[in-house]
Amino acid sequence: MREFDYRRADDVTGAVALLGADPDARYLGGGTNLVDLMKTGVERPARLVDVRSLPLDRIEPAADGGLRIGATVTNSDLAAHPVVRERYPALTQAVLAGASGQLRNMATVGGNLLQRTRCGYFADVTKPCNKRAPGSGCPAVGGEHRNHAVLGASEHCVAVHPSDMGVALTAFDATVAYETTDGPGELPLADFYLPVGDTPHRETALPPGALITYVTLPPARLAARSRYRKVRERASYAFAIGSVAAALEVSDGVVCDARLAFGAVASRPWRARLAERVLTGAPATAEYFAAAADAELAAARPLPGNGYKVTLLRNLVVAVLSELAEEATR
Repeated sequence: MREFDYRRADDVTGAVALLGADPDARYLGGGTNLVDLMKTGVERPARLVDVRSLPLDRIEPAADGGLRIGATVTNSDLAAHPVVRERYPALTQAVLAGASGQLRNMATVGGNLLQRTRCGYFADVTKPCNKRAPGSGCPAVGGEHRNHAVLGASEHCVAVHPSDMGVALTAFDATVAYETTDGPGELPLADFYLPVGDTPHRETALPPGALITYVTLPPARLAARSRYRKVRERASYAFAIGSVAAALEVSDGVVCDARLAFGAVASRPWRARLAERVLTGAPATAEYFAAAADAELAAARPLPGNGYKVTLLRNLVVAVLSELAEEATR
């Protein structure tokens, strides 16, 4: 591991200034991703700016029914918060589906969103990888890619974003607030992650040196009846091979509103907007749920070894939406 300078920031302005003074520096939250990558030599920062002491560790319900979540709130505290559990149950379920209890106690909201989109080739510095070394190639395309992307990928990278939390936040139109040396800014989470294209090493639209300060969830009545379902290859402590965050509002057997996002199928959490349009105004039946899934997944371009994900996602969408529709009639 490369030797590095360590600084602890006491306020947001100071943290941004410390990082801005050194382009080879990184913010350190829980370190559950960054420190691992430093150990393998993938990340080699010259300075770590510790932001855990910043006053960004609160969850504040808004008067309009929304929620403001500080960037240093731990995953465990987010999942356990009573307002999150009441207003956005899919978010609680998504957080609890991720990693282990020990990691959730350390990991932060901001850090979770910024964890690297990665695969085994990215983590192995002896292998080429366009994310780690632009222009070196993507061996996953012709190699091991069983758990890789089927939507929105390119020949330059087929890795999937690992966040469970991000899928639920995407479904409910979260906004990411940040601070830079030029002042504050914000990005809808839908625009936060960049398309892969031919620059997979550029993962987010954050300006250089930006520090995430808050994540804001707008009010969404249907979010109170929502669900996150994750499929993985073992019962715990494993990344998803497919996941769905969903909410459904049904009246007289017809879908009035729907929110749907997929995980583990693209380089970013995938908002299924086409499926939402198909669902809205349609009968709340398994037939139409399948049609909505098919419409969204028509754009899928699976590799030889991961076509199963298309069927998995279709079945997952139908199962989760059917459960939500049944609950709406009780």
